[in-house]
Formats: sequence, C-alpha cells, structure tokens
Amino acid sequence: MYGFEPLETPAVENIETLLGKYGEEGNQLIFKILKRGEHEASGQADLALRYDLTVPLARVIAHHHAKLPRLFKRYQIQPVWRADRPARGRFREFYQCDVDAIGSQSPAVEVELCCAVTEVLLELGFKKFFVRLNHRMLLAGFLEKAGIPANLHGEALVAIDKLAKIGAAGVRQELLDRLIPAESADEILSFFTQLRSTYTDLDDFDAQYPDRQLPLDRLRELNLALYAHAAAFTMSNAVGGAGLDGLRTILEWSRQTRATEHLLLDFSLARGLSYYTGAIMEITVPDLAGSLGGGGRYDNLVGMFSGQDVPACGFSLGLERILVVMGERGMFPPSLARAAADVMVAVFDPADLSHAMVFAGTMRAEGLRVLVYPDPDKIGKQIKYADSLGVPFVALLGSNEIQAGTVTVKDLAAQTQQTLHQPAAGAQIRQALEVLKDRG
Repeated sequence: MYGFEPLETPAVENIETLLGKYGEEGNQLIFKILKRGEHEASGQADLALRYDLTVPLARVIAHHHAKLPRLFKRYQIQPVWRADRPARGRFREFYQCDVDAIGSQSPAVEVELCCAVTEVLLELGFKKFFVRLNHRMLLAGFLEKAGIPANLHGEALVAIDKLAKIGAAGVRQELLDRLIPAESADEILSFFTQLRSTYTDLDDFDAQYPDRQLPLDRLRELNLALYAHAAAFTMSNAVGGAGLDGLRTILEWSRQTRATEHLLLDFSLARGLSYYTGAIMEITVPDLAGSLGGGGRYDNLVGMFSGQDVPACGFSLGLERILVVMGERGMFPPSLARAAADVMVAVFDPADLSHAMVFAGTMRAEGLRVLVYPDPDKIGKQIKYADSLGVPFVALLGSNEIQAGTVTVKDLAAQTQQTLHQPAAGAQIRQALEVLKDRG
C-alpha cells in the first residue's frame, strides 16, 4: 500500500556496530556474545544479538548505498533481543515490525509513516490511540532555554523520557544525579508541569468516554494550545523554532489523512535512543504503561558507518505487546480461534492405519486440514482428544467402513454422525464446515 520492500538482517552483529547507538541504558541491555575457542577465557565479547532493527539497517544502507535507489523504503519483521527484566508486554526476545524510508529529508516521510502505522492499528481493531509527536530539535531548544549545557543534553533527555513513569520529583532527582544544575532542572520541569495542565480537556474526556477517541475538532484545539505553549517558551530560540516548524508541517500535511484523528503533540516525549535527530513518534493506548511502538528521524546514523550522512526515518511496532493488549481486550475475531484441523481420522486397528493415511491424503487434496490419530486407542479416548483440540469432525474408519468404501463422520458439536461414501466425504465435510462458519 505504501511501497515498502522486504529486507532482513542477521540476528548477530559485531558488538562495535551496536555499542554507542542506544544511549547509556541501551548499552547495558545488549546481549553480548563472548569470544569463542582459544579466546573464551578472556571473558570479552566481540559479537552481540541485535537490539533493534534500525542500527543493522543503517549498517546495510552504508554498505550498499550506491546500489540502492535514491529513496529506499523497507519493511522488516524479525526478532530482537534485550537483556531486560520480563514484565507484562515486555520480553527478552520479541518481534519488531519496522517500516523505514531512506534518502529524503521531507516531512512527507514522517506523514507517510504515521499514516501507515495508523492504518495498521485501525485494521487490527484499535479505535482509541494516539501517535504522540515531538521533535529532538525542539527538545534541544527547551534545554537551551533552561540553561542546560549542550554536553548534558543527552543526560537530560534520558531523565525527561521517564517523566510519565517516575513523575516530576523522580525526574528532578535524576537530573541532579546526572549533574544538571538545580536551577535548570527546576525550570525545565516547571515548563513540563505547566504543559501538563493543557491536557485537562483530554483527561476529562478520557474519564467520561474511556472507549471513544477525542473528537477531531477538540484534538486540533488541543494541539494548537500545546503549540502556542511551546512557541512561547522557545521564543527567539532558533533550534527550538526549527523543531516546532517541523511538527507544524507534519500536522498540516496530515490533515486529509486518517492519521490526523490520532496525532497528538507531546513535548515530554524524548525517546531514549541516542540516534534520533528530528521528529520522534510513539503510539500509546489507554491503560497501558509504555507504548505499542515508536520511531523517528535518524539522519546521522548511516553516517556513523559510512562517513556520509543519509537522511532516514522509521517506525517500529512491538508485535508481542500488541498481541498482549489485543488478547486482554478480546480484540481477536472468532475466525482466528479455529482448531488446528478440520477433521481427525480415528482408527480401531493398527492394520487400518495405511487406509487412514490414504483417506487423509484424499481429503487434504480437497483442501481440508486433516489430523490422523496415530495409535489404536479406545475410540472414546480418540474422540476426547479431538474435542480437546477443538477439531469439529472425527472420521471413524473401521474395518467395516474400509470394506464398504464408506466412512462414519461424527459432528462433535451436534453429537450426531452419518455414514458417507469415501469419495463424497470431503465435499460434505467442507459443506458442513461452511455451515459452522456461518453460525459462528
């Protein structure tokens, strides 16, 4: 739909490829692979499991950039690993679903990424969610206005990114621990505290309508108020102004898309990964600590490998976290809960298994999913096994049926059975499955 092409990267990277790309905390979560063979006793690592899909992509782009089209758009769905503490929706191994566009600085890239992930979530059945937007240049402007030295901006962003988790007091202490001057810490937190009051309308709406998205006119009014608040704070700051202009363009260019109903400015959003350079995005849903995915612009990352900067922007969805939320909220359609097979073939005698295999092959050729019970257990036990798996039909193939060229098909839900000629059994079972599908 959006012109993305598939790309896969290796699970294992040189450790130098990953270190220094994710910030201080990210470095600590990289799964390192110790040297092997004669170097095993050194306790040193030379390889690592990939932490995300973005840095390996940047390495590939740097190596093959001359062979790629000017604008390269890729999607990738592969596992990544983080040495993190498992929790609800958080795993040591999990799948990321990434889309990236390489080669353009146009805000149209950010707009298309926001549109793509919005379409995905809507298709999955999510109705109430926000794609929260911020800009690293705007954050830099905030920090400059607060008097935080440039060499401490990275430290400050790591702390600010935890505002929703540990609150203003916790962030203030962390800022101080990271050697941010107390006056600067108080000023930047004062800005974010005042900013929080702008969300009162959203909070009131969420409390009154927990299952409804904020109406578009009220969402746009909220974004305008937030924009004005940020503009007042960054007045005359060129860096912050450039970031704010970038956000305004994204909002304006999205006005005729479905994403416009979900885009929300959030100036406390920092995203801890150190490679972001421009707009940053994160998806949140009600009653979930953390996000379903996020991304942003990383125009300098490819240059770390090639010495030549290449503009790039990407978005990543966390598959497992999405599945956890969908499962908890009953969002999966009944059609996905179907059994592993449409029919199970049961036999009475080991000598009949060869006939069962032939009959199963015939039904599979007609498009049915067939399970053959491999042991001549009691028929009651075989039927109970099929029922435990949710298999709707059991085909009983005894010596009498084999001699007559028939099969007895038992409908487990209706507790009925009928004897059919084997050549006609497949078509009649498929017809019965259609009836079950229409009922369910």
